[in-house]
Amino acid sequence: MNRRTAVAVRRGLALFLLALLGQVVALVALVGILLTFLFGMIFLFPPAVRLARAMAGLNRRVVREWCGVDVEEPYLPAPPPPVPQRDGWYREGRSLYKTPRIPAFNQRLSWLMKDSATWHDLAFLVPGMWAGGLIAGAPLLLVVLGVAQLVGGTALGLVWVALAVASAPWYAPWALRSYGQIARALLGPTEKARLARRVSTLARARTEVVDSQAAELRRIERDLHDGAQARLVAVGMTIGAAEQLMESDPAAAKALLAKARDASSDALQEIRRLVRGIHPPVLAERGLGDAVRAMALDSPLRTHVTVDLAARPDPPLESAAYFAVSELLTNAVRHGGATEAWIDLSHQGTALRIMVSDDGQGGADPSRGTGLQGIERRIAAFDGVLALSSPAGGPTTVTIELPRAFEVRLPPIPKWRAITMALCWALCWIPLIPQGFVTMGFKLAGASEKAWFLALYLPEPWQWPVIVGMIALGATMLTVASVLTAQHREEGASCE
Repeated sequence: MNRRTAVAVRRGLALFLLALLGQVVALVALVGILLTFLFGMIFLFPPAVRLARAMAGLNRRVVREWCGVDVEEPYLPAPPPPVPQRDGWYREGRSLYKTPRIPAFNQRLSWLMKDSATWHDLAFLVPGMWAGGLIAGAPLLLVVLGVAQLVGGTALGLVWVALAVASAPWYAPWALRSYGQIARALLGPTEKARLARRVSTLARARTEVVDSQAAELRRIERDLHDGAQARLVAVGMTIGAAEQLMESDPAAAKALLAKARDASSDALQEIRRLVRGIHPPVLAERGLGDAVRAMALDSPLRTHVTVDLAARPDPPLESAAYFAVSELLTNAVRHGGATEAWIDLSHQGTALRIMVSDDGQGGADPSRGTGLQGIERRIAAFDGVLALSSPAGGPTTVTIELPRAFEVRLPPIPKWRAITMALCWALCWIPLIPQGFVTMGFKLAGASEKAWFLALYLPEPWQWPVIVGMIALGATMLTVASVLTAQHREEGASCE
């Protein structure tokens, strides 16, 4: 047995033991929930849910480190704390409270009950985690079963030991991945949770964007008032003076008209510069790549531009990306003392990635200025992220990634996949629980009642193989359903 197989077998056994611990946690949580609904002991519900979430969180960390499957936090955003009215009282519906304790508890209780991830955690801890643990720990469990049968004088036990040893090299790594897929399907975020998180993020971004737009409007108003408007007023006064001198001193009137023409030309140039600051015509006409190239030609830096874009993004996102690059080049000249810059525009699937590097003195810090903070506010409206690397002495590299910049339309889910998912989710519990776990419990307890448990009607040597086979069948169906569901969610998330 090589090292990779040995590690996978040990981890599988650890996951099986973790599943046993999960059953204890699930039992405690279920008791607390039942006491809540049957006897009105609502104070037990939040601790029970927190206990289940702690166990689910432990599974997410284990799955990430051992199975190589990253499972996001699925929970809806927590409700904000209650806000007092002007009179200092806290209102919840038609009730008033002197302190925020009861409204906060009620809001938190409602949040925990209505969050579908709460019930998904319990669904994973009870059958899902148990099934995954059996899948992961199957090689060692088969060895234990075989040894027990050999001790009892049944030669069939040797077959189980040989099967476990022979299948471990390929089965143990596959079992770890299957456990991770089951965890991803049941512990991952639902579409409702994704939407709620996105709404929360967009609400914060909207506030920042509104403030940024208000500041931008004030800047435009100030530039118009102090620049073009003053020049146009001067042009009007000059033309008025020329009208008065038209008959008495034509030469002076002619000179004043020439002066007014030059002033109007300056005002026109200033208005054009202002318009380019709002939305450059080259950006609207030729797209982001050519607009950045034109910007590089006007920059005092020696700027190298590389463009690899699949298509044009939407105009608002394109404008945000353009002005982000413009601000970064301005910072490189004004604060970094750079002489050369490199701009790379590329696409990574549906994401737009912008990388701007310069040979300046470095030391850029978003907390010390408003330039980088303004970029972060601008791209936050599009779920963009900014990464900065600027050690003292340089160079400075800024990477901006804007997800969902390019629209990719996926074909509808194939019919075979939809049918397979529906059948596996609907039927996997039959062989897994009543024909598997429950039958195993009856067998271990030595009960004489056979009921409708298939394995108990078979001859004694075949009862355990059928029970194990039923559990394996149900676990395989659950794994297939989990894998297809996780793939479908990933495809949907990648095109949002």
